[in-house]
Amino acid sequence: MEYENGQRPYMVVERKTNGMGTAGFVLSLVAIFFGCFAPLASCILWLLGLIFSFIGVFRRPRGLAIAGLVISLIGIILILVFIALLGAAALMAL
Repeated sequence: MEYENGQRPYMVVERKTNGMGTAGFVLSLVAIFFGCFAPLASCILWLLGLIFSFIGVFRRPRGLAIAGLVISLIGIILILVFIALLGAAALMAL
């Protein structure tokens, strides 16, 4: 289909992406893999993943943001449980 002046009609399609949600998801996954090798870096990555995923939940599409949020929350809960267990073990040793 062409117009009289020889130009073809075109349509602009916007790709819907959620950069913050994707970043939060990726940081959460990286934190899982660094958890065994660098625990302090893993804690920082999980916290950043939680923040980015939380921001990304309020934008569309939400899929990766929700996944990153769930992974981050599970990771932070595991870290808190581990710290509590270490503290309990330290108290028992006294």
